Amino acid sequence: MTATSTTVMTPERYVAIASRIEAEVARAIVGQRNVVRTALIAMLCEGHVLLEGVPGLGKTKLLTTLAKVLSLDFGRIQFTPDLMPADVTGTQVLDAADETGGGGRTFVFRPGPVFNAMVLADEINRATPKTQSALLEAMAERSVTVAGMSHQLPRPFLVMATQNPIEQEGTYPLPEAQLDRFMFKAEVPFPDADDLQAIVSLTTGTAEEELETVADAESLQEMIRMTRTVPVADDVARHAVDLVIATHPDQPTAPEVVSTYVRAGASPRGAQALILGAKAMALLGGRPSASADDVRSLAASALGHRLVLGYEAAADNKSPTDLIEEVLSAVSPEGSGVRGAP
Repeated sequence: MTATSTTVMTPERYVAIASRIEAEVARAIVGQRNVVRTALIAMLCEGHVLLEGVPGLGKTKLLTTLAKVLSLDFGRIQFTPDLMPADVTGTQVLDAADETGGGGRTFVFRPGPVFNAMVLADEINRATPKTQSALLEAMAERSVTVAGMSHQLPRPFLVMATQNPIEQEGTYPLPEAQLDRFMFKAEVPFPDADDLQAIVSLTTGTAEEELETVADAESLQEMIRMTRTVPVADDVARHAVDLVIATHPDQPTAPEVVSTYVRAGASPRGAQALILGAKAMALLGGRPSASADDVRSLAASALGHRLVLGYEAAADNKSPTDLIEEVLSAVSPEGSGVRGAP
């Protein structure tokens, strides 16, 4: 039975729909519960998410499954080195007959796959930076400009991207400006032996899971609106700000490892991602307001990809996740600044 928007959205209904989404996704995706939860929270905030992992871990399957369960208009873009920006956004084409029937010729806009509620940017870092940047305006403004004309995108609008580790052949690192547009980045781990056995059993038989549609675009939009209504206390908001500031090496509250390994810290979008994500976490947990623990639980996925690391980090094998853990250890949720600071 499909969930519809004829019923007023309440916190109880919000949790019920979200729980059903996760349950349906679990029928097609074995394990990866943290990755699924990260993607779900991003959707409930109308934020974009980037999944990184080696091929074959189910990144694409997860995102296509979410689109089916939510009955969203879906567009998939397979990023390759020869993909052009117009293949993403659409382009002006010459139409032989104009709308007046006069037999003249006119240019008309043909929308690209970005004009869908959910856009899967598959292996996004296999395209050139020029093509990658075609998504920048869409992700930030929910619109695209072609031939001087601005075109609004549908709402909700969600970009769900996958990428291979940048150490692999044929990849182009995403520019910092584009990474910053992703609300969260999640690392997709290799499954353990039990999960791998379950994946093999699920994917090598004759039976196929028929997924149930749980919600639609309108009910998802209601959930997105409800997420933004969750109150956040001033001290919780300040803690999110303190975490972001502590990722900047030139700030007095930055831990020593940040000063050593980080060239540029997280942007204000990082603080926005922490607060919005914490609001969704509170609703999913049945709580009336967001807490500092909600903020802290999202720090790695909201801030890690926004750090610009120096060459020293690679030399000493320091990852963004390692540095965010150090920031969490240094910045106390009970007050602003670094633990032990006067």
